[in-house]
Amino acid sequence: MELDIQELDIEQLWEMLERFQYLPFYTAKGLEFHYTIRGGEMFVDRKDKSITRATIELAFCRAQELDGLVPGPKKLNVFGASYIYPIFLKLGIIKPPL
Repeated sequence: MELDIQELDIEQLWEMLERFQYLPFYTAKGLEFHYTIRGGEMFVDRKDKSITRATIELAFCRAQELDGLVPGPKKLNVFGASYIYPIFLKLGIIKPPL
């Protein structure tokens, strides 16, 4: 069953992110990373600064505007997009255009 980004809300997204923390993800350049959620922040092991929930919500709204067809991290236009993008991809929240 395919995930419908338009039917997913912010709370469901955050629950998904909490459920899948610690799993390996890969940047567009193939670099492995992991993340953890603490409070309203995402901490990526390859980055010093955290990514706030508000930033992730903004990226999610941008993905919704594009109906989940996001050609690359830069299209999310948020801090930490190089990490948010592959997470969203792996969780089925977005897909690259054909």
